[in-house]
Amino acid sequence: MPPPPQPPAGPPAPTAPNQPNSGPTSPQPETGTVMLSDVMGRDRSVNVFAGFTRDFAAISNRFDDITQNSTVLAPLNSAIEALPRKPWEDPEDYRTQGADAYEGPGGQERAQENLRRFVEAHIVPVSPWPEHYKANALVGDGEMWWETTADGKRVLQPGNIEVSSVASTVANGQVWIIKGVRNYST
Repeated sequence: MPPPPQPPAGPPAPTAPNQPNSGPTSPQPETGTVMLSDVMGRDRSVNVFAGFTRDFAAISNRFDDITQNSTVLAPLNSAIEALPRKPWEDPEDYRTQGADAYEGPGGQERAQENLRRFVEAHIVPVSPWPEHYKANALVGDGEMWWETTADGKRVLQPGNIEVSSVASTVANGQVWIIKGVRNYST
């Protein structure tokens, strides 16, 4: 006996909303329910930052949540390596705790908190993020926006941090590769 006839195929899987001012370096939106968590480790040039994001359950959960759109400002590995201090170090900790500020359980907790702040300073809870729209990161030093320069480059303000590319557009946001780091100190 032949198998029963199959119903006609349904509509195509939904895609992420159109992204305004994406520019020529923006990939097409992923189909279905590909999430930020699925694409964070794709680009080797930002794997240091991608690794940091996995250290925090709240961030991982956000990247897995279809209801929480984000624009991830992922610094290039070279930008993180060029920092005058590690992302988990805070000069204030050395001033108050001394040279062993990150030793022992208390020091490890301080380092984790500082690293969490660094990561959250690079996540904007808005996507799509229109040009000139002022937004705050999850933590950090106030409003920021992006604009297109006369020569067509996308830069974050304040700070003139150049956006190298929009690496991924998925159901709950975008990953932007940036050539610097945001001011993450509190």
